[in-house]
Amino acid sequence: MRFEELDVWKRSARLSAELYKYFVGFRDYGFRDQITRSGLSIPSNIAEGHERASPREKLNFLNYAKGSAGELRAQVLIGIQAGYIDVKTGNHWKREAEGIARMLHAMIQGSQRRRAPRRHP
Repeated sequence: MRFEELDVWKRSARLSAELYKYFVGFRDYGFRDQITRSGLSIPSNIAEGHERASPREKLNFLNYAKGSAGELRAQVLIGIQAGYIDVKTGNHWKREAEGIARMLHAMIQGSQRRRAPRRHP
């Protein structure tokens, strides 16, 4: 399976595109760059991990993507408080980032179970 076929990649890529569209022309360049970078980091790390040969490397990149989802949630919450992001849009992005993080968590757990050594009685 290609990374483009993964639901978690599709969902995170869609979220990243939403962020870029929302912040076009936004004047606080530091905030705009930070939030779009954390959003872009999620699908990018999923893709990079999926292309790695080593199971350990794949797992590392899924963890990076999950961390970026948390970073994005924090930035969305701050953006709402600062008045940069309207509440409805911000809550949608926060829910999306949480859902993506849950999907990544499940992938990470599944990968760790497959890698765990089997014990024989």
